[in-house]
Amino acid sequence: MSHQLKTDFDLSYWLYLPQSYAEKRDWPLILFLHGSGERGNEPELVKKYGLAFWIDREENFPFVVVSPQCPAEVRWIDLVEKLDTLLDHILHTYAIARSRVYLTGLSMGGQGAWCLAAHHPERFAAVVPICGRIFPDYETKLCALKNVPVWVFHGEQDKAVWVKNSHQMVDLLRACGGNVRLTIFPDADHFCWDRVYTNPDFYAFFGSDWQSFS
Repeated sequence: MSHQLKTDFDLSYWLYLPQSYAEKRDWPLILFLHGSGERGNEPELVKKYGLAFWIDREENFPFVVVSPQCPAEVRWIDLVEKLDTLLDHILHTYAIARSRVYLTGLSMGGQGAWCLAAHHPERFAAVVPICGRIFPDYETKLCALKNVPVWVFHGEQDKAVWVKNSHQMVDLLRACGGNVRLTIFPDADHFCWDRVYTNPDFYAFFGSDWQSFS
């Protein structure tokens, strides 16, 4: 399903609710940020790759998932406060467990996940950036994430976003005592995210025993 939240401009988003969703219990939430190729004004595009692609085929994925669409002329790092506003809207509209809000993104969305989490670390129980580029003020902001579990993924053969981007941020986060894991796929290029989103260990990191997609 698709919705819109009115801010300074229309920020569209795609929302997944499990078939068994009911407000009598609180649900974990995943905020998924897409890559640069899915920008625009058609929220269905966010299902082209990544987590939204996989869960669109499931009726009882055990999370509520929100995937906003970035407008064509900007990047996620330009929309940090608008994403925070969207998150507030979702938390007040749906039955969400505030202690189980998770963040992940791929490519431009990986960069956005790093940036959003560093600016609002109190929001998230865990963060998984995939093949993300460094964000502009990471050297002064990243240590704010030191108490949030972070698992970083990247393909060694990535020519779109060099793997050194992830190494730089992981090294800095480790230097300030951060709880961070790094997984590099030696044979993978930029399109490594399906290996992450179909891996049960990813969902275990988000506190779920979900096994995989059929």
